[in-house]
Amino acid sequence: MPAPLTAPPRRILGIDPGLRATGFGIISVAGNALSYVTCGCIRSSSGELPARLKVILDDLREVIDRHQPTEVAIEKVFVNVNPQSTLLLGQARGAAISAAVLADLPVAEYTALQVKQAVVGHGKAAKEQVQEMVRRLLRLPGAPLPDAADALACAIAHAHAAQGLSGLRTAGYRVRRGRIV
Repeated sequence: MPAPLTAPPRRILGIDPGLRATGFGIISVAGNALSYVTCGCIRSSSGELPARLKVILDDLREVIDRHQPTEVAIEKVFVNVNPQSTLLLGQARGAAISAAVLADLPVAEYTALQVKQAVVGHGKAAKEQVQEMVRRLLRLPGAPLPDAADALACAIAHAHAAQGLSGLRTAGYRVRRGRIV
């Protein structure tokens, strides 16, 4: 009798977009087991916007080339109180998505609420709670930096998506002017 077929491990690149700091984190998923691969932060200088976006695009392409993810999960932009900040964040997010699309990788998008709920269990979790749960879920010796932890959390949320993340409870939460009410 032949051995049962098992799906090859998935390698998920999570991205927490930002113009100053774009967090990235890669995990490997085999069945229900999550394994840490790498994480970090791409920092762009305070120069002109096109040059900063190029740093995000180029550095994420290098991460993709080096670690060969099979899919990408990125956090959605919420409408901030400051429209200019929201537009800038959206442009950084666009550069990150472009890096994935240029590598022919599928891209999934998650709200901060979905990511926090998938990792911590509730959508209003503090950054420190996300960092600690990422550390625990991936069995890391220490908590990753906040931007990298958010990216790893996005990858974890995507890994859980195959197990029913789409059914996350979102009733009772409304976003108004960048705040969950």
